Formats: sequence, C-alpha cells, structure tokens
Amino acid sequence: MEKWSSTITPTLLIVFLMLCLSTTATSQLTSNFYATTCPTLLQIVRRQVKIAIKNETRMAASLLRLHFHDCFVNGCDASVLLDGTDGEKFAGANLNSARGFEVVDAIKSAVESACSGVVSCADILAIAARDASGGPTWKVLLGRRDGLVANQTGANNALPTPFESVDQIIVKFAAVGLNTTDVVALSGGHTIGLARCTTFSTRLFNFSGTGTADPTMDTDMVTDLQSLCPQSSDGNATTALDQNSTDLFDNHYFKNLLIGKGLLSSDQVLFSSSEAASTTKTLVENYSNDSSNFFQDFASSMIKMGNISILTGSEGEIRTNCRVVN
Repeated sequence: MEKWSSTITPTLLIVFLMLCLSTTATSQLTSNFYATTCPTLLQIVRRQVKIAIKNETRMAASLLRLHFHDCFVNGCDASVLLDGTDGEKFAGANLNSARGFEVVDAIKSAVESACSGVVSCADILAIAARDASGGPTWKVLLGRRDGLVANQTGANNALPTPFESVDQIIVKFAAVGLNTTDVVALSGGHTIGLARCTTFSTRLFNFSGTGTADPTMDTDMVTDLQSLCPQSSDGNATTALDQNSTDLFDNHYFKNLLIGKGLLSSDQVLFSSSEAASTTKTLVENYSNDSSNFFQDFASSMIKMGNISILTGSEGEIRTNCRVVN
C-alpha cells in the first residue's frame, strides 16, 4: 500500500477509479442479457419496427434519431421519452421534431405482454434504432436501466444543431466521449429521413447576411429548395436529407457532400468548411468511395454511442410506461 501511494498521485488515482467504474458499467452490457428473462425480445421489437416503417417509411429515421437524442442527454437512459413540461422532448432540438414516441409505446406494450417488468425502455430504444436503420447491423449490447429524470436544459445545450460549425459539433461529441470518426460516421445516418425547411432555409436566401444563397450548395438544389421553402412559408414543409436515395441506407449522403448537395449546413460543413480540411473532409471522401467502411464505422459508432453514461444493476429502474417513472 505504501508503494502504491508513493507512485500514484491523487489525480491519477481518481482517473484510474473513474476508468474502472466506466469499464465495469459497460462490461455489464451483453448481447444476451435477456436470453432467459425475455428470450423473444429481439423478435418482438423487430416485428413492431417493421410494422411502424410499413405504415410510415419516415419512421426508420425517426427511431434512429430518437436513440441518438436520448444518449446525448443524461446518457442512454430513455429520458427523452419522459412526458412533462420540463421534458427533453420539448427542448429546442426536439420540439416538433423528435418523433416515434407512439411507436416506442407500441413496442413496450408488446414486450410487456411477453415479459412484464423486465426490459428497459432504454434497451428498447437501442434495439429499435438498429432494426430501423435498414443498413448495417450489429449486436446490440443490453442491460441498460431507465433514468428517473429528464434534462431539458441539457438537451438544449448538448444536442448538435443544424447550424453549428464542424468545431462546435466535434466539441459536443467529445463531451460524451465520441471522436471525430464518430461525428462523420453517425452523421451518415442522414442518408435516410426528412428535414423541415426551418432547419436549412437560412442557406437559401440570405446566407450569413450576404443576401445570396450558401455558395457551397449546388445551384440547382438551391432553386428547387427556394420553391419548396419560400421566405413567406411557415418552414414546416419537408424534403429528403439525402436527395438522391431518400429511403435507402447507403453512402450517397457522403457522395452528395462532394458535389454541394448536403441539405443541412451541419452536413455540408463536414466537407466544405475550412475546419473540415484538418478534421472531417478525409473521412467524408473515404466513406463516399467505400460504403463497407462507412457501414463498419457506423455500426461501431452506434455501439459506442449506446454505452454513453449508462445505468446498470440497481441504478435507475425498469419503467412500466416509458413516458413516466414508476
């Protein structure tokens, strides 16, 4: 003990203990966590996700995004699902934007019918996101517990927005333990789904006070979007994030960035901004040429994201209703 104390400073000891706790929590997640307590879980979730996407194709992207927005605030604890005026779903990045809550309710109901009080809403979100993507697949690690509180302030501050620079986005990812590769790989999730005019209209008419459109956007695309989103509109019309393959999970999102067809500013800056040259541009080019590499990195980043600040063991609870604490 004396030798340990003389060679390890208090600061290093704290870091070591934090790493041990983090490793212990993550190691409690396993792909077969419910093998005995809810053996049909994966089939139940997949069936419900398929039904939801058949009813509305857009729901695939909505479920993927819901898991992302959950993990960035309080960790992957299903806090984004909680109702209440102080809920995360009413934060700026989620209000009139986050979708899929009714689908999660349906999945939870089906799961509860098969194995009551066993499966967390946080794990349901993680499985649903994997099944919804329609692209790469991976073994979802399970064993998360549900959080007891929402964090609207955290959602307003921590979630990346469509208007931020590469450096700002990288900082927000780093705050939850994700790196630049994760930034680009997870941004590739925008290969499916829709966006409202309000999220990109600032690029169409008076970009940064110039009186013209964003010069990094393809001119034909500008013309089309100006018709869809006139300055007099309410900003609620939608268009595909990936203009070339709306519902197919592929690497066309990255191909679009190379020719100025990224819809959101936060997409296009990954290739066209000055900061991108030393951070994200090379990854965009790589993924545009190699879909298998993109798929592999996307799957790895989703697993990594799914481990952010998880609750395990006796922490949190298993909610009976995903919208409220027990």
